[in-house]
Amino acid sequence: MAEVVKKNKKAQTPKEKLTAPKKIKILFTIVERRKVDFYLDVLEGYEVNLQTVFYGKGTAPSEIAHYLGLVNDDKAVILSIVREDKIKEILIAYEDKYFKTKHGQGIAFTVPISSVIGKSIYEFLINMGGNI
Repeated sequence: MAEVVKKNKKAQTPKEKLTAPKKIKILFTIVERRKVDFYLDVLEGYEVNLQTVFYGKGTAPSEIAHYLGLVNDDKAVILSIVREDKIKEILIAYEDKYFKTKHGQGIAFTVPISSVIGKSIYEFLINMGGNI
């Protein structure tokens, strides 16, 4: 009797593990201008690929600023694109390393990003190896 051998015409390829997209947010960090490098170093330790720094001055009248202890009105605003799962760690690092020190003044908050154009841009922003 002839033996029938079934051949699978499709090549077997390993299945890629599908994962849900990671959510990303914009982290705003407003600090004294002279301390901006410290914060940029902290952010680099948490795989933040995109950071932009804007320099400005505080807008409070000098009498009010002096009353509140805000003698230096030169500020830096750091905009960073951060994976949502890294936000808490970054804020804890900010608090532990700087906000608790003497005259450690600053504020940090996040805003969600609802859409990103293109897979490669998204992969770059969350540090998954996408090339732009």
